[in-house]
Amino acid sequence: MLNSYFKSKKKGLSLEEKRTRMMEIFFESKDVFQLKDIEKIAPKTKGITPMSVKEVLQSLVDDNMVDCERVGTSNYYWAFPSKALNARKHKLDELQKQISEAKQRKVSLQKLVEKAKVGRQDTKERSSLLKELQALREERTGQQAELEKYRECDPEVVEEMNNVFAIKSWTKKKFAFDDSRINKAFGIPEDFDYMD
Repeated sequence: MLNSYFKSKKKGLSLEEKRTRMMEIFFESKDVFQLKDIEKIAPKTKGITPMSVKEVLQSLVDDNMVDCERVGTSNYYWAFPSKALNARKHKLDELQKQISEAKQRKVSLQKLVEKAKVGRQDTKERSSLLKELQALREERTGQQAELEKYRECDPEVVEEMNNVFAIKSWTKKKFAFDDSRINKAFGIPEDFDYMD
């Protein structure tokens, strides 16, 4: 019983359906209306709820589908089929231009891909050069790791460490601070020391 009640009850119109029906009012009459006229006509002839007429009309004005002009204290609304046709033609031209530009961009990118492929054919010489390049990169990584091991012996690093210890020694003598307080104040790690 309850299910049949809900099935028989008419579903409300979507915003898009309301917009389409309101445009029909303008196209069929080819007339100019005030808001109060549309608020009377739309519910009776097109089934648009009175509460949503103003909102639907404003959405059409915002999308430039309906023109609105203030004359004195009243707003007048109109839309003619020729304007809608011109708007559709303009939109179609715009979309066709975008398609054309996209096709041109695709062709130019395909040319760039083909150009990039030249000289990159999979030959024996190319594959041996790629293997050699990979081996050289691995060798460089190994050498950088080896170099990092000897970083502590770098004269610049040793000089910086000497300077840090000199400042710590001077601070200890001048202000009678202990090592942990100095380390904390200057952000020096507790395990900071020369390598053995």
